Amino acid sequence: MKNLIYPLLLLTFAWAFTGCDEPAETAETKEWIHLFNGENLDGWDIKIAGYELNDNVFNTFRVEDGMLRVSYDDYVEWNGELGHIFYHEPFSHYHIVVEYRFIGEQVAGGPDWGFLNNGIMMHSQPAATLTLDQLLPISFEMQLLHSEGDIVRPNGNLYLPGTQVVLDGELTEEDYFPSSSDPYFGEDWVRAEAIVLGDSLMQHILDGEVVMEYSNPIMGGEGPDYYDPDVKEYGQPLTEGHIALQAETHPTDFRTIKILPLKGCMDPDADNFKSYYVVDDPDACEY
Repeated sequence: MKNLIYPLLLLTFAWAFTGCDEPAETAETKEWIHLFNGENLDGWDIKIAGYELNDNVFNTFRVEDGMLRVSYDDYVEWNGELGHIFYHEPFSHYHIVVEYRFIGEQVAGGPDWGFLNNGIMMHSQPAATLTLDQLLPISFEMQLLHSEGDIVRPNGNLYLPGTQVVLDGELTEEDYFPSSSDPYFGEDWVRAEAIVLGDSLMQHILDGEVVMEYSNPIMGGEGPDYYDPDVKEYGQPLTEGHIALQAETHPTDFRTIKILPLKGCMDPDADNFKSYYVVDDPDACEY
């Protein structure tokens, strides 16, 4: 499977460096799905620890100026309202692109670990299955983590709330692994990408460079805090799941959130054939 993804990555990098979403000579890239429409939060569910599903306390997740914003303008002080916004549809094989930036100051009362911190949670459990007080969804995360002053750390790291993966040939026992990325500073827009192939290969990509690679995600390990034991099936492969973005106490803007599905009809005679698919779904073919 790994050999299948590198040609795709070469094409991905070409798009990134030209600044285009799709090559002009092909119509195949019209299958990008924009998860955020720039106008509202339709298609998304919100879960904030300590609050019921879709209680968007203090208007934490909002749409302003065509951006999905994680905002703390209406907070006096943070008191544990760790939040996530989940896209309603699950995906299995895909390429995700997110353009984000950190802005402003961390909310008063925010923990040290929340400073300049957000993340893309992948193969996540559905929002409706989180308990009232659950802090994180069972998922694997591409961490969006910036640096400032004496606080210097890599970006695009791997965090594993309630999951384990195979990394460097070994099943992980810890829940956090730094990437090979250089540190990112400032409030400029950043393009973060991930390739996710079911329960096979996962890659984190920053500026066209693979900074983290792992495979075979399963439910396991410790946490997340306050999870429902009926949801966490130890050893269960994670073959698909939801996309979620975080509210971890630092204001964050997202202007692009889109997915290119990589599973579909691979019959060249079909009307909806796509050469970039890596997994065939014959039932999806249209003739």
